Amino acid sequence: MPLQRNNHKLAAGALAASLLVLAGCADLNDTQRRTATGAGVGALAGAGVGAIAGGHAGEGAVIGAGVGALGTYIWSQRLERQKQELAQATRGTGVAVTQTSDNRLKLDIPSDISFDTNSAAVKSNFAPILDRFAAGLRDNPNAEVRIIGHTDSTGSAAINDPLSVNRATSVRDYLTARGIGFSRIAVEGQGARQPIASNDTAEGRARNRRVEIYVGERQG
Repeated sequence: MPLQRNNHKLAAGALAASLLVLAGCADLNDTQRRTATGAGVGALAGAGVGAIAGGHAGEGAVIGAGVGALGTYIWSQRLERQKQELAQATRGTGVAVTQTSDNRLKLDIPSDISFDTNSAAVKSNFAPILDRFAAGLRDNPNAEVRIIGHTDSTGSAAINDPLSVNRATSVRDYLTARGIGFSRIAVEGQGARQPIASNDTAEGRARNRRVEIYVGERQG
């Protein structure tokens, strides 16, 4: 019983430490805040597991903090520089270049500059954007890429699903032809399953026909 009481005290101490970590996040930048939050949540989980298992909650908190901190992407200077360069290169094209909540760089590329209807061939006005993107990836060899193709709801899933995959694959092939390692790029097709606008209008369908590219850099 004394050991169990000690574990409960250590768990309470881990909780207090985690709350202090989260409270201190107000003075951090966005990247540091996300990492500290992950560490705090990991510490709570680790402490709980340690106490329940009859082990040392304090040790569990330390392990959990490490897992929480390592489970996030980081927003590095290289990603910030790539974001600024791409935002400048795509100004006026309709391409949205943003930083996601989990610290990935995201390119949202509308269909009017990326692919013709029912085609997976990269359009000529999409190529310069991918060239600039590939240059940024060559300068950041630790970055990993995920490309997701989307369609509108016109046509059946039997048509839209492979079309969305083929579009993502075409982007990957374009990048690998410019020196980006095949193993760094994952592709995915969502067909019409993730609309961002109503498919009841031509404007909405055009918004739904898109390619999303995510770039993430893992914490070392």
